[in-house]
Amino acid sequence: MKAADLYDWPESLAHFAEFFDLEAPPWTWVGQVAKALDAFDFDLIPTHRADVPSGVHIEGKVYIDPTVKLPPYAVIQGPCWIGPNTEIRPGAYLRGKTIIGANCVLGNSSEFKNSLLLDNVQAPHFNYVGDSVLGNKAHLGAGVICANLRLDQKPVPVALPDGGRASSGMRKLGALMGDASEAGCNSVLQPGCILGRRAVVISMPFAGYLPPNSIAYNKEKPSVIGRRG
Repeated sequence: MKAADLYDWPESLAHFAEFFDLEAPPWTWVGQVAKALDAFDFDLIPTHRADVPSGVHIEGKVYIDPTVKLPPYAVIQGPCWIGPNTEIRPGAYLRGKTIIGANCVLGNSSEFKNSLLLDNVQAPHFNYVGDSVLGNKAHLGAGVICANLRLDQKPVPVALPDGGRASSGMRKLGALMGDASEAGCNSVLQPGCILGRRAVVISMPFAGYLPPNSIAYNKEKPSVIGRRG
């Protein structure tokens, strides 16, 4: 499986493209976030905007595009890069090593760490996104959690489209959500789960791999019950 199966690379993040190989397994992108930020020259741009509200706490190396909508209060820790026309809502906590594309929504009381969000991602209400990659137009309903750590704290395995499994080699790995995929309110995406392009999980815990254009809904056992047109 390769990242190109899940994602198109957006123009807004062109200067990071060399770190995210579309031919590589998608879970390897999580480990590239910190490397991409380390290579970015924050000294060439203003670290802090002049119009940052007094209740927004910023520390470390942070780039905030001038068009980003900032809330009355939030915490943004570097290294962090936030792209154009993104909206950050009250109480958001960006906990370092995070790259945010254009036109995203980072919601109230939501937390983000060591993650890559491509363009038009919506995580608007009470979400946790850790060690994850959210594709273009990915959407999280209220209360969705991208769990990133097994209870036994062993390396996270990844389910593959052919039914096999691969070792990610990572102790922490969250969700890999393909372009235009969605998770309904209060869903828990288990460590290392993969949602194909336009796949939907409806308000449930989900683990493993969900094919493109599929819908998963089963209160007792996650399963694919339909296809999206």
